[in-house]
Amino acid sequence: MGGVIMANITIDKSCCKGCDICYAVCPKKIFVRSKNRNHYGTNMPDITNPETCIYCGMCERMCPDGAIDVQKEESSENED
Repeated sequence: MGGVIMANITIDKSCCKGCDICYAVCPKKIFVRSKNRNHYGTNMPDITNPETCIYCGMCERMCPDGAIDVQKEESSENED
């Protein structure tokens, strides 16, 4: 039986300068503005509902700082 495929999306908060491009280019709108700030003083993106990610990679490709990494992650289903 196949596993469940989930997105493993990471944001390097030390590189992100809060340009908001990821919010604009994500077709599934999985990025939301966090209340947390980085050393630039900008609000960082957080990820909501990563299971809706379609792995298009637009956020990763369009990020001018290379702060986003999108990986497909397959987890095995445990059946008793």
